[in-house]
Amino acid sequence: MFLTPLLILINLLQQPKLFDEGSCKQACLQNCSCKAALFYYYGGNVSDGFCFFLSHPFSFEVLQQDVLHCNSSAYIKVQLTHSPRVSKIIAVILGSVGGFIVLLLFTILLLKRRQRYEEVDEEGDLGELPGMPTRFTLEELKIATEQFREKLGHGGFGSVYMGQLREERVAVKYLDRAGQGRKEFLAEVQTIGNIHHINLVRLVGFCAEKSQRLLVYEYMSKGSLDRWIYHRHDNASLDWNTRCRIIADIAKGLCYLHEECRQRIAHLDVKPQNILLDDNFSAKLSDFGLAKLIDRDNSQVITKLRGTPGYLAPEWLTSQITEKADIYSFGVVVMEVISGRKNLDTSEPEDSIHLISLQEIARNDQLIDLIDNNSEDMQMHEQEVIEIMKLAMWCLQIDCNKRPRMSVVVQVLEGTIQVETNIDYNFVATVPANLGRTGSSAPPVALELSGPR
Repeated sequence: MFLTPLLILINLLQQPKLFDEGSCKQACLQNCSCKAALFYYYGGNVSDGFCFFLSHPFSFEVLQQDVLHCNSSAYIKVQLTHSPRVSKIIAVILGSVGGFIVLLLFTILLLKRRQRYEEVDEEGDLGELPGMPTRFTLEELKIATEQFREKLGHGGFGSVYMGQLREERVAVKYLDRAGQGRKEFLAEVQTIGNIHHINLVRLVGFCAEKSQRLLVYEYMSKGSLDRWIYHRHDNASLDWNTRCRIIADIAKGLCYLHEECRQRIAHLDVKPQNILLDDNFSAKLSDFGLAKLIDRDNSQVITKLRGTPGYLAPEWLTSQITEKADIYSFGVVVMEVISGRKNLDTSEPEDSIHLISLQEIARNDQLIDLIDNNSEDMQMHEQEVIEIMKLAMWCLQIDCNKRPRMSVVVQVLEGTIQVETNIDYNFVATVPANLGRTGSSAPPVALELSGPR
């Protein structure tokens, strides 16, 4: 560029000095008052020249075109956005954060791959175990259910669809990813896949493809027990003989699980929704997703709270569970079958919300008042019904050691032994009375269906 002598003389802080160009720039940087540096070469010298420090930057416009021009350079001092030290710190922080994110993503990817391999190995082993049910592909079950067209019901773990496999009608339970987990799925397959009893729903097969989980059961045409005892539909009221046979079937199924298998099996979710009926109203236990195996040499097992409010035994508060927890739930179900009402009914008066908390009725020998008034046949078998109610109350003892074993329950139902006479009528409700009114949270409820399956 070219600089006029007039421009050079403006706002000079000091007399010009002889510098080389690099020293001129450095001197300006070290001078706080210097805002710009002007350097022009002295005579014909190509390295040295005069250096001027300016306190205010201004336009370098040529004021006079006819004056002597000089070969010169100008440097304006500008402020850095960050000091070198701050920039270095920021670079270190960003580098560290970036490295941590990369490491985290790599770790997550590695864990997911490992989990996927473990699932494949574990699920692959299922098909190799002796006595396991048939393993279906997802495509086979899509064809069997016509792309899951006819839905029979849904619940906490998934939905159930009608299916047809060759000559057999089946119910296909499609498990939600956020519902029954892999452990519960494997527990159900391994538990019911190796046991066979007339009062347990038969597991026809299963499907395990990546994240897809499906269970194939025999089809139960009459659906679940709850739709026949709560009078929610136009179904005819069950007579006493049918109810008594259903109670006996439930007892036999539980007796097999508790006492006749190599390992004791606690179902842990006995309720009307998990008791299915066939064409002849024969009852079968279903939904073993919460089942727990108990070794013969162990008296109890410690497990987290599971099951459905209203059917949970008092010992769940300690998490030390035996198969006697099922016997308590059985007692609740028997009371519901006989009374035709839910164990927790918020439409009832305050003192009658809990079915099993009606101690005064039991103490005053007024059990007849609990019999389902929608069934004339039940009223005609009053004495037999009351005896079964006393059996239910025996099963509802707070102290699990005072409850009968399931084989004893079966014997009582068959009439070979009598009900215990020393029964404590101080029952306890295991679910708050305001649960149904306030929408209080509760442990997940397993499958509940409104139709056959």
